[in-house]
Amino acid sequence: MKTLIKIASFVGLGMSIVPAILVFQGTITPESCKSLMAIGTLLWFTTAPSWMNK
Repeated sequence: MKTLIKIASFVGLGMSIVPAILVFQGTITPESCKSLMAIGTLLWFTTAPSWMNK
């Protein structure tokens, strides 16, 4: 279970970083970037505290 939470948190972190790069390259629109980054931020901040403090 702990490894699934770690994987989910790293996916969330990736969703916070990768869309910005894709917008810079012109692959996705800024609107979809905002949506992906919001989901990634929520995923990161809900899963990361459960394993980072230990």
